[in-house]
Amino acid sequence: MIRTLLAATMAGSLLVAPPADAAPAKVTDPARYVDPLIGSAGGGNTYPGAVRPFGMISWSPTTTAGDQTNAAGANGYAYNTPRVRGFALTHVNGAGCHPGAAGDVPIMPFAGDVTSSPTADTRDEIYASNFSHDDELAEPGHYRVGLDSGATADLAVTTRAGVGEFTFPAGKTANLLFRVSNSLNGSEDAEITIDPATRTVTGSVLTGAFCGRRANGGINNRKSYYRLYFVASFDKAFSGTGTWVNDQLRPGTTTAGGGEGYATGADRAGRGSGGYVSFADTDVTMKVGISYTSLDAARKNLSAELKPKDDVESVAADAREAWSKQLRSIEIAGGTEDQRTTFYTALYHSFLQPNIASDVDGTYLGSDFAVHRLARGQRAQYGNFSGWDQYRAHTQLLALLEPGVAGDFAQSLYNLAQQNGGVWDRWVHVNGPTHVMTGDPSAPTLAGFYAMGVRNFDVRGAFDSLVRQATVPHPSGLSDAGCPGQCEGQRPNLAEYERLGYAPQDTCHCWGGAAETLEDATADFALADWASRLGRGAEYRELMPRASWWRNTFNPAATPEGGYQQARLANGNWVGPFSATSDVGFAQGTSATYTWMVQHDVSGLAAAMGGPSVAAARLDGFFHRPDGSWATGGDGFRYDPTNEPGIHTPWLYNGLGQPWKTQETVRAMASLVYRTGPSGLPGNDDLGTMSAWYVFAALGMYPQTPSRAEMLLSSPMFAKAWIKRDDGPTITVSAPEASATNIYVQSASVNGKTTDRSWLPESVINGGGSITVTVGATPNTTWGKDLPVDHH
Repeated sequence: MIRTLLAATMAGSLLVAPPADAAPAKVTDPARYVDPLIGSAGGGNTYPGAVRPFGMISWSPTTTAGDQTNAAGANGYAYNTPRVRGFALTHVNGAGCHPGAAGDVPIMPFAGDVTSSPTADTRDEIYASNFSHDDELAEPGHYRVGLDSGATADLAVTTRAGVGEFTFPAGKTANLLFRVSNSLNGSEDAEITIDPATRTVTGSVLTGAFCGRRANGGINNRKSYYRLYFVASFDKAFSGTGTWVNDQLRPGTTTAGGGEGYATGADRAGRGSGGYVSFADTDVTMKVGISYTSLDAARKNLSAELKPKDDVESVAADAREAWSKQLRSIEIAGGTEDQRTTFYTALYHSFLQPNIASDVDGTYLGSDFAVHRLARGQRAQYGNFSGWDQYRAHTQLLALLEPGVAGDFAQSLYNLAQQNGGVWDRWVHVNGPTHVMTGDPSAPTLAGFYAMGVRNFDVRGAFDSLVRQATVPHPSGLSDAGCPGQCEGQRPNLAEYERLGYAPQDTCHCWGGAAETLEDATADFALADWASRLGRGAEYRELMPRASWWRNTFNPAATPEGGYQQARLANGNWVGPFSATSDVGFAQGTSATYTWMVQHDVSGLAAAMGGPSVAAARLDGFFHRPDGSWATGGDGFRYDPTNEPGIHTPWLYNGLGQPWKTQETVRAMASLVYRTGPSGLPGNDDLGTMSAWYVFAALGMYPQTPSRAEMLLSSPMFAKAWIKRDDGPTITVSAPEASATNIYVQSASVNGKTTDRSWLPESVINGGGSITVTVGATPNTTWGKDLPVDHH
């Protein structure tokens, strides 16, 4: 019944693939398949504006539902609320808080006379405009929209600069409003200076506050950790200027300052500063450069990246070519139009971060708020690390496709940790430690980079620093500041954790004791495995036993049906009463989900459950409702494809000797919860994590363990894929019969040799090779029954 439902679902939701005898053509222009509006509704929290791969600047709309202190979308834009109050210069893709972060310096084209302070327009009734999606164009590196006011904004960007062409209706004054204090989460301070003689507007905003409104402790993050500077120049003279501070409009003035604070609602409404410039012409071109270090650096970034004759057309064309080159890191042939759109948009979202935070001259803002220079050999400093999310799919895809960027990112995180007293924060926004989520995700991230051949960072320095964090208690580990959700300690109450062998729910100073134990076991395995690769026997012997501590929060008698992860007190007692659907002891998930979070020891988990066949039967119930239909969220007892703790579980069947169920489950989830259109993502994209999951699913492979390079195999969606590792070897994946119904692996070969293994070794991932998968419409229950090796 399950397979029948799956085949019917897929046949109805995807277009029919080309005939098998027609060799599909390789996609030569992948950028044409990118739709930046995917994920801009339904909780995906993406943004549609102009941005380049890993770009510092991302010029995108800030939409409003009538509250100037709370954008309609978590990251500035909500597809179903088409009313805009500005086009901001920075964004974070898919962050889960509302509002999330950044959205700095919204710039609004306004047609008409400025007669009151835009900050006093707290409900965005005057200085905002509706628009129709029919008048909107979003494509890689380029965004254009026509507003109901008659004004239009046409935007294109380089890495650190952008050019905007604004047009206005005849008969009305043309203005550009610079809302310098109106970042998504507010601001501590802001400033603007208008210079009519040089036709420039300069300024900055002091802000930060990622997740600063989060109910569970978010007040801890209402703090500033970066200042964004901007320099804007114009091709036309100003016909008028003005500024505002709070509710006071000051026509004719050229300087202003003042922040909004980080409060919400009435406590922030009506506060802040900004300025405007007016023009006698109805079309104006603006060029803008940004920096996190200084106005002078913003000028240098602008001068280095935009030529005097550059316009939106030329910059957009160059951006499109940059995206096409970037997206050709994976070339595909075959599939349906919708599959290609979903795939290349997912790959696009995966390349939006990490974000370059250094200037063209190599300066960057450190976590100590001082200006630093790049480390020796480092090409760029990167910011924005959503560690708890990204280490489960995104960082592996980054290392696979862009090992050079991954190495610079590893060095960037190490730099920030050194400037932060040796503490590796689990969620870094630009340069700022925010403490969001749980665990120690830098450990599996960097260990995974190393396993996948990344070497262009201070390997031993970073390793030693992460081991110290894992073994030497830090005073912040005893703090409850920010808990839950933003607990200050990165290895909370480490001494107690080491004494007990688990994080006690009552004294761990963490979000959830059972979740923290699982996260730390994953991190300790990563460091132990990395230690073995470096020949560091002492660290290996100390940390590898801790990789098994997940067993200390696994209660084999939790329910009559079987064991589960369960929160535990410092005295050894289990926290009760227990329910598999409870989130007590967990972070953004239930026991039913977290119980499977032992990727590095699947055989051990299966044994604790009663053996592989028992574990596989439990997985069946995890993925299917009682009527046999697929679970796609909203049920705490079953699979939730919208959040990270369980997104690896569709592949666990490979470790239980039933890989055909991995094949049908991965294909089902890819079909049911990923699609084209604004609601095409299953949940917050979380800096490309959900998108990276789809990329792996489409290729038919997924990391077996976050900190290693082996890949578990499923069935590819495309007839052929070429995976290019930057300047390194190519991995070719062929599945000539791939279709919506041919979802089961019949046989496979690696480099021409038949294999019965349902996984790829590290040698193929790091050295390249060819994988050929024969697929069909019925399961082959004899292929791939050998279990992958747990390196535990």
